[in-house]
Amino acid sequence: MHAEQSALDLERLFRPKTVAVFGGREAAEVVRQCIRLGFPGEIWPVHPRHNKVAGRRCYRDISELPGAPDVSFIGVNRWQTIEIVAELRRIDGGGAVCYASGFSESEDGKQLQAELVQAAGNMPILGPNCYGLINYLDGALLWPDQHGGQRVKRGVALFTQSSNILLNLTMQTRGLPIAYVLALGNQAQTDVAHAIEAVVADDRVTAVGLHVEGFSDVQTLERASRLARDRHLPMVAIKAGSSVRGAGLALSHTASLAGSDQVADALLDRLGIARVRSLDSLIETLKLLHVHGPLSGSRIGSMSCSGGEAMLMADAAEGRDVSFPEFSSDQYQQVRETLSELVTVSNPLDYHTFNWNDEEKLYKTYRAMLSCGFDLSLLLLDFPRQDNCQWDTWHPAMNAIERAAQDTGQHTAILASLPENLPESTASDFINCGIAPLCGIEQALDAVEAAAKIGYLWRQAPPLMLPGVITEIRQGSFIVDEWEGKAWLSELGLAVPRGRLVRSIEESVEAAGDIGFPVCVKACDVSLTHKSDQLAVTLNVSNEQHLRDSAERLLAHYDRLIVEEMITDAVVELIIGVEHDPQVGPCMMLGTGGILVELLQDVQIVLLPARRSEFESALAKLRMMPLLKGFRGTSQGDTVALLDCLETLSSHILSATSSVSELDINPMLVRPLGKGVVAADVLLSQFHKPLSGRRDSV
Repeated sequence: MHAEQSALDLERLFRPKTVAVFGGREAAEVVRQCIRLGFPGEIWPVHPRHNKVAGRRCYRDISELPGAPDVSFIGVNRWQTIEIVAELRRIDGGGAVCYASGFSESEDGKQLQAELVQAAGNMPILGPNCYGLINYLDGALLWPDQHGGQRVKRGVALFTQSSNILLNLTMQTRGLPIAYVLALGNQAQTDVAHAIEAVVADDRVTAVGLHVEGFSDVQTLERASRLARDRHLPMVAIKAGSSVRGAGLALSHTASLAGSDQVADALLDRLGIARVRSLDSLIETLKLLHVHGPLSGSRIGSMSCSGGEAMLMADAAEGRDVSFPEFSSDQYQQVRETLSELVTVSNPLDYHTFNWNDEEKLYKTYRAMLSCGFDLSLLLLDFPRQDNCQWDTWHPAMNAIERAAQDTGQHTAILASLPENLPESTASDFINCGIAPLCGIEQALDAVEAAAKIGYLWRQAPPLMLPGVITEIRQGSFIVDEWEGKAWLSELGLAVPRGRLVRSIEESVEAAGDIGFPVCVKACDVSLTHKSDQLAVTLNVSNEQHLRDSAERLLAHYDRLIVEEMITDAVVELIIGVEHDPQVGPCMMLGTGGILVELLQDVQIVLLPARRSEFESALAKLRMMPLLKGFRGTSQGDTVALLDCLETLSSHILSATSSVSELDINPMLVRPLGKGVVAADVLLSQFHKPLSGRRDSV
């Protein structure tokens, strides 16, 4: 199906010259809204009993139409929808919006949805169970309800599965220019990736905003994101919901910690798409991207005439990937010269109200600040109510910041602390002057982080292509015990502790004698997924009596034990996990390991395949990284050996001979520089049984 989907041509659907509408009330609303929006093309209502709809001639059926419509709105029941789609495809229709519900979202509709897709063939359809499409650039509308947008010459595209969320977004009054809105509904055929491909070709689109609940076809989305990156079209998304995991895939730390939300984060990073958490932040980010595009960094210069606002800005930046750089001596002096001697020069800057209402003095201060070369300069400016307040004294500040931005060419934004304090018309005026109008301090900083992240991701080498989901994993898998798991690691050339599989106390004593104390004694059984919690391991066994006591206790419950050397010089304990996400495919989890792994939840996700630099970047984000580098005189960990290990695991997991469905190495002991890494424990799940070598000792 993917091959057929990838060949979809959405040009006629997105930018139609002729529109047909089928149905009653909803279809009539489409006609009225097309007329209201000024659609310049032809509109062809189709109804078996009506002569006119909204003043337009009505046709009895498809056979009466003057030609094949570029796009059709189908507002009839689900059975008739399938029939009309099939007929439109027969006459070479350009596409259709399927408004009806009762398809895959209902128990009795799944087969009907399959029939709908078959009826459509390679003719694009939106939905079913969706409102449709509005093209505000060309005035084309396939939308059975009111909406808040207006015609624009350029703007952002908004794609969601939820028609209601999209409807609400069109009602925003914050100055965001919207070029397209598209409700995808059930995404039976056309999904968000195809929608992205359709707008990439339209250079009037400045950014794309997404609200996604899941990823149905990651490889198509990856291709679309590469096209967007090549076209320098930034994208930002809200990811809602969580992916469904197979019943047998949550056995390890990896499956519980590498949740779908973290995998979604890693996927969006991989695709160069920034993620935000609210509709407010989505709107503000899109405004910033519309005006300035991705930022080269997150170094902010902030100006306000209030010390309270300056402190709000500083406080809001805490814990974020944004900064307010200190001035150099030259920068300090150039700002200092524009201000009263009573003003403290700092960033964020409270320039007080000494110069308020004096355009020339404000201009000099704003220009001096913008000349410092921040990645974005923010001027906090809340406007008075329009119904009972005067604006006269705000005009000098507005004029001054517009002049300063134009003269310096620096990225500039106006920031109102409350959204209602920046009127829509004023926001639009600022956009026309090349200044981003932002609403809400927290949301503005969300936007800065997102725009800077896109800039960072675009500066990296294009990521390796994702392999997709391995279908064999869905057919079931089984766990091998630790002994077999370590045999597999050894065959890959990875280090494990010297050890022996034993079945009696005397064999345990003999093994320890060969290995040397201290040793570790643990039960070996496929049922043991968390040995510490199940009291199935004894560490630091330092003498024979301690060994006998430990072995006796464990052999009372288990048939086999592992006696192995105790690694005592570890700099840090890590967890390394691999699993196959049911929507994204293979991914690796790196994190702080040991018995506190769930408590700390200090983990990063890397999608596979990955470059060595991506593993390095993931490690650098861990809170334990200072320990790996050597903390307060402690030894530096063997990072080179660790990265070699990660690359080896990744290569094998992606190889054609790999049978691994899930892997959990915890702890992976990172030893001092030059001594390598050692896998102290492993949980391995496979989807077919490979031949194994090691049986008695390592």
